[in-house]
Amino acid sequence: MHAELDFNLTHDQWETLKALRASAPQRRAPDRFAVDALVAHGLAGIEDGRPLITAKGRSVLLRGSPHLLDLAS
Repeated sequence: MHAELDFNLTHDQWETLKALRASAPQRRAPDRFAVDALVAHGLAGIEDGRPLITAKGRSVLLRGSPHLLDLAS
Protein backbone atom coordinates (compact mmCIF):
# COMPACT_ATOMS: atom_id res chain seq x y z
CA MET A 1 0.00 0.00 0.00
CA HIS A 2 1.21 3.50 -0.78
CA ALA A 3 0.58 5.40 2.44
CA GLU A 4 2.25 8.52 1.04
CA LEU A 5 -0.52 8.73 -1.57
CA ASP A 6 -3.41 8.24 0.88
CA PHE A 7 -5.05 11.54 1.76
CA ASN A 8 -8.31 12.17 3.53
CA LEU A 9 -9.51 14.96 1.24
CA THR A 10 -12.91 16.59 1.48
CA HIS A 11 -15.35 16.51 -1.43
CA ASP A 12 -14.47 20.13 -2.27
CA GLN A 13 -10.75 19.31 -2.26
CA TRP A 14 -11.29 16.33 -4.60
CA GLU A 15 -13.41 18.46 -6.94
CA THR A 16 -10.79 21.22 -6.94
CA LEU A 17 -7.99 18.73 -7.59
CA LYS A 18 -9.95 17.32 -10.54
CA ALA A 19 -10.59 20.85 -11.84
CA LEU A 20 -6.85 21.63 -11.79
CA ARG A 21 -6.09 18.97 -14.41
CA ALA A 22 -4.93 20.49 -17.69
CA SER A 23 -7.63 18.59 -19.57
CA ALA A 24 -10.42 19.66 -17.22
CA PRO A 25 -12.73 22.32 -18.64
CA GLN A 26 -12.60 25.59 -16.70
CA ARG A 27 -16.13 26.06 -15.37
CA ARG A 28 -15.52 28.36 -12.43
CA ALA A 29 -12.74 29.66 -10.21
CA PRO A 30 -11.40 26.98 -7.87
CA ASP A 31 -12.28 27.07 -4.17
CA ARG A 32 -9.50 29.13 -2.54
CA PHE A 33 -9.64 27.20 0.76
CA ALA A 34 -9.44 23.88 -1.08
CA VAL A 35 -6.50 25.14 -3.16
CA ASP A 36 -4.68 26.27 -0.01
CA ALA A 37 -5.18 22.81 1.55
CA LEU A 38 -3.98 21.09 -1.65
CA VAL A 39 -0.88 23.31 -1.73
CA ALA A 40 -0.19 22.46 1.93
CA HIS A 41 -0.33 18.74 1.03
CA GLY A 42 1.92 19.27 -1.99
CA LEU A 43 -0.85 18.23 -4.37
CA ALA A 44 -1.04 21.63 -6.04
CA GLY A 45 1.21 24.61 -6.50
CA ILE A 46 0.85 28.24 -7.48
CA GLU A 47 2.54 29.51 -10.64
CA ASP A 48 2.01 33.04 -11.95
CA GLY A 49 -0.83 33.41 -9.46
CA ARG A 50 -2.71 30.37 -10.82
CA PRO A 51 -3.13 27.02 -9.08
CA LEU A 52 -1.70 23.99 -10.89
CA ILE A 53 -1.81 20.30 -10.08
CA THR A 54 1.55 18.73 -9.20
CA ALA A 55 2.84 15.30 -10.19
CA LYS A 56 2.02 14.12 -6.67
CA GLY A 57 -1.50 15.55 -7.07
CA ARG A 58 -1.96 13.62 -10.33
CA SER A 59 -0.88 10.40 -8.62
CA VAL A 60 -3.28 10.96 -5.74
CA LEU A 61 -6.10 11.81 -8.15
CA LEU A 62 -5.55 8.67 -10.20
CA ARG A 63 -5.18 6.47 -7.14
CA GLY A 64 -8.12 8.12 -5.37
CA SER A 65 -10.56 7.81 -8.23
CA PRO A 66 -11.59 4.19 -7.42
CA HIS A 67 -12.23 5.27 -3.81
CA LEU A 68 -14.55 8.00 -5.08
CA LEU A 69 -16.40 5.51 -7.26
CA ASP A 70 -16.99 3.32 -4.19
CA LEU A 71 -18.48 6.30 -2.36
CA ALA A 72 -20.79 7.13 -5.26
CA SER A 73 -22.35 3.68 -5.40
